[in-house]
Amino acid sequence: MSDHDDDLAQVERAAREIVPRLTERLSRHHLGELEVRQGSLRVRVAAGDHAAPAPAARETETPAVRRQTAAAPPATTTTSSHGVTSPAVGYFGFADGLGPGLAVEKGDALGHVEMLGVRHDVRAPRKGTVSHLVAESGEPVEYGQVVVELEPAE
Repeated sequence: MSDHDDDLAQVERAAREIVPRLTERLSRHHLGELEVRQGSLRVRVAAGDHAAPAPAARETETPAVRRQTAAAPPATTTTSSHGVTSPAVGYFGFADGLGPGLAVEKGDALGHVEMLGVRHDVRAPRKGTVSHLVAESGEPVEYGQVVVELEPAE
């Protein structure tokens, strides 16, 4: 297989697997833009004007490109989940053993954001259960970006 075929396979995989997941996250967490890198592949998804209808795919586009330009399906969020946000711009890392279903107390470490070699702790703002790990470990995050979702304890 040539380098061109490898590149095409990466783009098709991104269109089929990565872009739909990124657009779902973008919509779910009301973000303006997300970017991921995997090897030499870099994929960036940006939110458009939600009031405008999605552009129609042109007939000359390949199915992979058509999927990228299609509007993301509306995301469903639970009203009981509370997002825990990043305290700084930097790279996020989870606390050891953190995962969905883990019960946490107020003040427990959920992870940290590293900015210029300085760690900023991400702590549970309330007692609850981890419902969703939003950010990936090692992922760049923005100030105020949701990194973990908690279901409050009853």
